[in-house]
Amino acid sequence: MTKAAALLLAGSLALAACASDEEGGDTATGNGGASGDLKIGLAYDEAGRGDKSFNDSAYAGAEAAIDEFGGEVQEVSPNEDGSNRAELLSNLAEQGYNPVIAVGFAYDEVLGEVAPQFPDTVFAQVDGSNADGAKGDNVTGLVFAEEEGSFLAGVAAALKSETGQVGFVGGVESPLIEKFQAGFEAGARAAKPDIVINSQYISPAGDFSGFSDPAKGQIVAQSMFDAGADIVYHAAGGSGTGVFQAAAASGGRAIGVDSDQYQTVEDPALQAVIMTSMLKRVDNAVQAFISDYVDGNVEGATDVLNDLSTEGVGLSDSGGFITDIKGDLDQYRQQIVDGEIEVPTSL
Repeated sequence: MTKAAALLLAGSLALAACASDEEGGDTATGNGGASGDLKIGLAYDEAGRGDKSFNDSAYAGAEAAIDEFGGEVQEVSPNEDGSNRAELLSNLAEQGYNPVIAVGFAYDEVLGEVAPQFPDTVFAQVDGSNADGAKGDNVTGLVFAEEEGSFLAGVAAALKSETGQVGFVGGVESPLIEKFQAGFEAGARAAKPDIVINSQYISPAGDFSGFSDPAKGQIVAQSMFDAGADIVYHAAGGSGTGVFQAAAASGGRAIGVDSDQYQTVEDPALQAVIMTSMLKRVDNAVQAFISDYVDGNVEGATDVLNDLSTEGVGLSDSGGFITDIKGDLDQYRQQIVDGEIEVPTSL
């Protein structure tokens, strides 16, 4: 069994706990406050911690590692335009944090510049491949088969839709988020070939505000509900709250992303519309990477893939909304794992 699979249940508990933490703290210590030698640097994606999704999941993984090994984690977030990402990584390395984990594909370019300057620091990037070693021999990519989990989300949406129309809201138009869209659309059409799918993005390529603008997320999703969709899936980070708000206002349903958002949202009215979430176990991947670092088992210039076979992606069943279609979902999941279904990664 992989470390990611073994950490699945523990990661769920850690993520639920971190969602209730207060925002604004820069350092957390585990083991009852005892600090060991482990110093983890965590550089967040757009929106930072508190997004109830992607960044929170990364923090949950780091927090779980601190609980296990002791030490501390230093959290940093980019400025509004993201122009200080390189500075954030450099500062963490200069201050002795090791490993340093960059959260999100937006660190692609700057990590390739910074990592070679600190050859004694071990870096990892969530959603950033380094299989070719272009970012340096000291960088490990933590990558996911988002398309596989999104395929199951598409199956669930199509099978549960009463109007025969569903929607997808992407945060920022990019190859990564298109993997979510491609998988979702493929899954929906596999389950119901005549399904109508409306897919839109909050912001264009290069504009990362689409991950942290709930108001625009609500506008985009509302247009889909108004046009006849009754279920909308989002891959939009913190903007997903707006998708949930649109679903609640329209009497529709939504599918969350990254974490089990049924468990992380605080508003009962929003919780009630979250049919399921596409779990992207960033928490497991981060915790497993740190565990490998502690054990001295990290290999740079490589990728660690998290997919359905490792339970690195999947669907949540909180609330019981998809219990009646579990058999169908299990069948599709097994076909993907067995290679009988090849899920597209692009449109």
